[in-house]
Amino acid sequence: MSSDDLERRYRRLLAAYPWEHRRVYEDEMLAVLLAGARPGQRRPAAADVRNLVGAGLRARLRVGARGFTEPSWADAATVTGLLAGVVLLALAGKALLDQLVLAPKMPPAFGSSSPDLVDWLRVAGWAGVCATVLVGWRWVAAGLAWAGVLGWGALVAPQTSDNPTYVVDTLPQLALAVVVAAALTVPAPRRRAITLLGVRRLLALLLAPAAIVALLVTNRVTSPAFVFVGGTSYQVFYDIEASSELVLWLYVAGLAGAASAMVIAVATLTPEVRRRVVVMLLPVAALALVIDSALAGWVTSTMHMGHVVPLVPAQWAMLVLVAPVTFLAGALLVRRREETLRMVALGRNADREQPMGQ
Repeated sequence: MSSDDLERRYRRLLAAYPWEHRRVYEDEMLAVLLAGARPGQRRPAAADVRNLVGAGLRARLRVGARGFTEPSWADAATVTGLLAGVVLLALAGKALLDQLVLAPKMPPAFGSSSPDLVDWLRVAGWAGVCATVLVGWRWVAAGLAWAGVLGWGALVAPQTSDNPTYVVDTLPQLALAVVVAAALTVPAPRRRAITLLGVRRLLALLLAPAAIVALLVTNRVTSPAFVFVGGTSYQVFYDIEASSELVLWLYVAGLAGAASAMVIAVATLTPEVRRRVVVMLLPVAALALVIDSALAGWVTSTMHMGHVVPLVPAQWAMLVLVAPVTFLAGALLVRRREETLRMVALGRNADREQPMGQ
């Protein structure tokens, strides 16, 4: 009975190894471990536990690292770098136009402020990233993207103690910039983005964010004017305002159509590339969700307490770890999904090749 207990516990420890390794070597390793056990031993020795778990995790890391060298990851990085870069360009352009265009709905004392040099540099920088990706100057695009990340560190990070809510609010954009920089750092053939996307998908990814910004700015310019006496009758859907419900829903339909065009452009890529694009963008969505949900109470308290409420170390750790953990979990799920599909395909092929009647 003790031998069975020991074998079962050793098998649990061997689960730390990748299944490819266990399929070939598990029986041999288990035989060696059992042969070296003491008479009556029921539990693995502490040294065996350390060695097996450590070696198994190292083997998993090696296998995982090899998985990221697959061509599908490079293709997904190419698409993700351009897609996220276009989104950041749209966000920078929208922020700039909001300062240049006076909104009628705002009281005169709250008019638009003048943009500074940083606002113009953000637009120019992300426009440069998108342009150099399309031209094929991938390393120039990666350098510009990393410069944007470093710019955030130089301009925004020092405000952590004085204005932590602003810093936290900008973290999703920082995460998106890191995704762009990291994705464009992955080596890929020249102008691979154009080859993968084709003309229609490329136009959708480039024009849809521009259309969204144009609709939002148009809505800002045509919003009902602010009136001191008597007020103004208007319809509101989040930040979209219009004088009638019909106009409001026309704006919503236009925004939804532009967003759908981007989703369809990504959804019609090959499954291998599409899955990896989602995995690379998912950390940004997870970070934004954590900020909007887990830190909603902290933001409210900071706004109404009259003084800065610092984040505790556990909250900072959550903000730092949520993106990489989400990415690694997504990559693992993709790997398991594709391995399952591969095994199913092998089984079907074996069934087809089996002679009839056997």
